[in-house]
Amino acid sequence: QVQLVESGGGLVQAGDSLRLACAASGRTFSTYAMAWFRQAPGKEREFVAAINWSGGITVYADSVKGRFTISRDNAKNTVYLQMNSLKPEDTAVYYCAAGRPGGNYYLSHRYDYWGQGTQVTVSS
Repeated sequence: QVQLVESGGGLVQAGDSLRLACAASGRTFSTYAMAWFRQAPGKEREFVAAINWSGGITVYADSVKGRFTISRDNAKNTVYLQMNSLKPEDTAVYYCAAGRPGGNYYLSHRYDYWGQGTQVTVSS
């Protein structure tokens, strides 16, 4: 069992930066692939970024590539999402997810555990 708790959301202006963190419980964190998804009001949840167990593989949605960076610290059981050059269209609830190795990083159903989400609001 893995429990995930996100933090770091808030209200910022366009062009600002935020860093989200997701703290995980459990001794098997380092074996899980981790990802960030987001859901804007009235829209479906969408993939943002993912990272494999070692941090050696990262993948991003085209909409955030070059602006967002996912990273992890297995010693701290934490995964991060550094978000730069934020845009109003980045406004959403951001969710952290954990899944066992293997499978398509982009698909929400391959992830077994989810956090409660943290709100990110970007004003223009």
